[in-house]
Amino acid sequence: MLARLSIRDIVLIERLDIEFARGLAVLTGETGAGKSILLDAFALALGGRGDATLVRHGAEQGQVTAVFDVPKGHPAAALLAENGLEDTGEMILRRVQLADGRTRAFINDQAISVQTLKALGTALVEIHGQHDERALVDASTHRRLLDAFSGLEKDVGALEKLWEARREANRLLDDHRAGMERAAREADYLRHASDELKQLAPKDGEETALASRRTTMMQGEKIASDLREAQDAVSGNQSPVASLSAAVRRLERRAANSPSLVEPAVKAIDIAINALEEADQHLTAALLAADFDPAELERIEERLFSLRAASRKYSTPVDGLAALAAKYASDVALIDAGADQLKKLEAAADAADKLYGAAAAKLSAARLKSAEKLNKAVNAELAPLKLERAKFTTQVESDPASPGPQGYDRVEFWVQTNPGTRPGPLMKVASGGELSRFLLALKVVLSDRGSAPTLVFDEIDTGVGGAVADAIGARLSRLASKVQVMAVTHAPQVAARADQHLLISKDALDKGKRVATRVNALAADHRREEIARMLAGAEITAEARAAAERLLKAATA
Repeated sequence: MLARLSIRDIVLIERLDIEFARGLAVLTGETGAGKSILLDAFALALGGRGDATLVRHGAEQGQVTAVFDVPKGHPAAALLAENGLEDTGEMILRRVQLADGRTRAFINDQAISVQTLKALGTALVEIHGQHDERALVDASTHRRLLDAFSGLEKDVGALEKLWEARREANRLLDDHRAGMERAAREADYLRHASDELKQLAPKDGEETALASRRTTMMQGEKIASDLREAQDAVSGNQSPVASLSAAVRRLERRAANSPSLVEPAVKAIDIAINALEEADQHLTAALLAADFDPAELERIEERLFSLRAASRKYSTPVDGLAALAAKYASDVALIDAGADQLKKLEAAADAADKLYGAAAAKLSAARLKSAEKLNKAVNAELAPLKLERAKFTTQVESDPASPGPQGYDRVEFWVQTNPGTRPGPLMKVASGGELSRFLLALKVVLSDRGSAPTLVFDEIDTGVGGAVADAIGARLSRLASKVQVMAVTHAPQVAARADQHLLISKDALDKGKRVATRVNALAADHRREEIARMLAGAEITAEARAAAERLLKAATA
């Protein structure tokens, strides 16, 4: 519900802070006092269209802040989550209107787009007036409202899941059919290509490995003779190892006589011998690596030729041949086994379609039954609102050939204002005053089902007499037991039923050079006086005060 509304520098409002409570709050005041300005400012905070003319003359910007207490699980919380905003249970909607026409929007002091602000505002508040073309008069919302009235939201949610399952089953079926058709058109080519690539059996990275091996083999022949010559010098007939070993033995026999002279030399020669032996091992390994079978080189070159020929033929890099082979094999398998898979997918799609169809038919039947109950409930509210000759009907048009996530029903609220006249859509048939009363009857019946937590009614009692105004007040009061209701009214019968009475007036400032709108919460005596003014006009009489007192007592009886 709306907890607080703060307005700064909007038209005639310099500074205004209003605390709201649960129940019915009425806003009264003389014509031109600023009631429309207040609603325009509120609409701005809810994401309504901005306008530079809203900024008070002489100010650089205007600002409106609306603070809401939102129950857990309300759809507005989901909107916060979608936009990465934290749900603290309190939502602060703020709109800044600059004098140059630009606006800025904030939620909980975080900058957001006006579209996001408007989505949140729509979830939190409904504004109804004689010329309001949003809210209930929008036919696209009627099916949701009927479902809310009937408690069918869970059934709709279940149907949406079945719709998604049906759509996915049909997508898989369509993809498989498309694949089979594509494969069938190229069947001969695919079989030949698949057999050829299967016989070739390319492997990922094979070309690189073969080319590297071939390079090594071809280079090996060139250096093999140098490796053998080096090995002969290290360990062959010309090797110094035998001479060095004999020299070490002779020195070792002299070591006992002159160890300090002999041992360093012996140690150095041992290191040299070990280094030569290690070099011999490396040379032997190098010769083995350089050695190759000419037949192996021929096989490698033939394999590289085959791979590269296939690469050119199929316009695919050699490293992509393995993946291409797998794809062609899959396409051939699709041709061979596709019929069986097609039957399975057709059966799955048919089963999903039947599940959806049965659930949609059940939901459609429930809507038709609920539509009769809604018609009866709304029509029962019309007579006290001086619409006793009118008739409300809920049109449910079912077209199984045009299914959707919420079923195949199109729901629209129709009215017949007088016997013998042609019924038609609510917005097209009802006049301004009638429309307001139809909407009120609907909201009373729908109560807190499918409704925003705060409802605003702008002068829906315009042009009606005392009995009808009293009926409107009674229904607003009933509605306020379920949701928060704000009503701008000129009817004393409506004002008398308020839980909170706010008087809107204009004050002269700067010795009459300018005026400013203000709002005062009225206590008991002041309420009686304001209601008496609404009854009597400019001159408040004792009879008007007495009548106001009777209205107040009757409202609390």
